[in-house]
Amino acid sequence: GWRLLQPGLEQRLITLFDQDGLKKDRLYLLRIDPAAYRFAVGYHPGQPQSLDDWQRETGALLVVNGGFFTPEFRATGLTIIDGEPGGSSFEGFGGMLQIVDGAPALRDLAANPYQPGEPIQFGLQSFPMLVKPGGVPGVIEDDGIPSRRTVIAQDREGRFLFIISPWGSLSLRQLSLFLVNADLEIDIALNLDGGSSSGALLVEPPEGIPAFTILPAIIAIYPR
Repeated sequence: GWRLLQPGLEQRLITLFDQDGLKKDRLYLLRIDPAAYRFAVGYHPGQPQSLDDWQRETGALLVVNGGFFTPEFRATGLTIIDGEPGGSSFEGFGGMLQIVDGAPALRDLAANPYQPGEPIQFGLQSFPMLVKPGGVPGVIEDDGIPSRRTVIAQDREGRFLFIISPWGSLSLRQLSLFLVNADLEIDIALNLDGGSSSGALLVEPPEGIPAFTILPAIIAIYPR
């Protein structure tokens, strides 16, 4: 069901049904070959913007919402911009998107804690790990509350996926199990901010899922 949008960039829609056969969500997925695209993080603490404004500022092909933030629009975890870290790293939980020389990688912070001074160009932290390295479910229990979700994942071939649940039908545990059991070959996945923050804006072709709030941090994707 993957549709080629550009070389190294594919899109897919997955309809989910409840036990009565009624539609309960329609997941929006983008799959990216990191050999063809460069990743970066944008962050304006205390000065949030819409996804449209973030795209205009960065000129990125794709912008996706980042991790959780405080009421003062500051990231709750560590953020690294142009090699300069800000905030405090999560300890014993959560995960991190890290970018070195434009190459992205996902990291389980419980198994591989961040060490000050690492040569990371861009970094963004969030929680929880939905899929632990090796395709292991990352959420054992949750409150069962469904919400809109945004996921960044990496599959066993090294491709990156952004997955958005726009209808808000899945709890974190349900999403974790879906990612492990779906035909996506996911090796590791990190939950980003959800609810009104969930959103992705693709410029060419113009499509995506709108976020319903302004955001202090985003992930930006550029053609190499």
